[in-house]
Amino acid sequence: MRVAESSKVLQADNGAGAEGLDEASDRDYVNSLARGLEVICAFTRATPQMSLSDVARATNMTRATARRLLLTLVREGYASQDGKVFSLRPKILRLGYSALSSMNIWDVAQPLMAQLADKLRESVFAAVLDGHDVVYVARANSDRLVNIGITIGSRAPAHAVSTGRVLLAAQGEPEFHRYLETVNLVKFTTNTVVSKVKLRELIEESRASGWAIVDQELEIGLRSISVPIRNAEGHTVAALNVCCPSSRLTPEQMRTSVLAELMSTSQAITAGLQS
Repeated sequence: MRVAESSKVLQADNGAGAEGLDEASDRDYVNSLARGLEVICAFTRATPQMSLSDVARATNMTRATARRLLLTLVREGYASQDGKVFSLRPKILRLGYSALSSMNIWDVAQPLMAQLADKLRESVFAAVLDGHDVVYVARANSDRLVNIGITIGSRAPAHAVSTGRVLLAAQGEPEFHRYLETVNLVKFTTNTVVSKVKLRELIEESRASGWAIVDQELEIGLRSISVPIRNAEGHTVAALNVCCPSSRLTPEQMRTSVLAELMSTSQAITAGLQS
């Protein structure tokens, strides 16, 4: 799920100039909503359960403020409380689904992803970047008995997956520098890259080539390749991914037989957005 990066609300267009809109954005800023979004974003893959003190510390709020916001989320069904521990409930995904369902890109992408899954007989996914993680927002299964069990809404650390490498490569240097400064590169397998110097090299390679392969860095036996999905203006908005058991395709086979099909599908999605 991707939460809006800015919680300022712009006044509806009523003929006012840019200066008027800036003034309206300050006047219409809803601090309690912004703080509630901070509480939601405090829960991550690494911290799915948090105490009141944990949330207050992570958001730099007082315990009283954090408590009111957490209890509001619990009452509305977006969070649950078990003793002193809070966690998000599945209802929170509605926030992300509401945004995704309104995006024309997935109307265009889904049938093309299904065609690619049928052609390659492998699982196909699309993901977007959310902080230090990627979030999977679309999927298409093949007709094989064994498919990769990544569900829509699942998160994965960007440094350990090919979708993350592609999406990080699309960032500007200031954003990527902030990512490297703040990320904790967790080692999931013996293959996981945890050197920030090495990760930067790999991201720069992906930026130059336009694709990325990650070989068993998140989980042994799992291999994937990704390319960018670009909008009509040429900006990367998501990553398109083929993921499979490492026993089915070698990295070389991914480069020679999968990459061209993956790029062709990505280009078809972009073309569909322009029509």
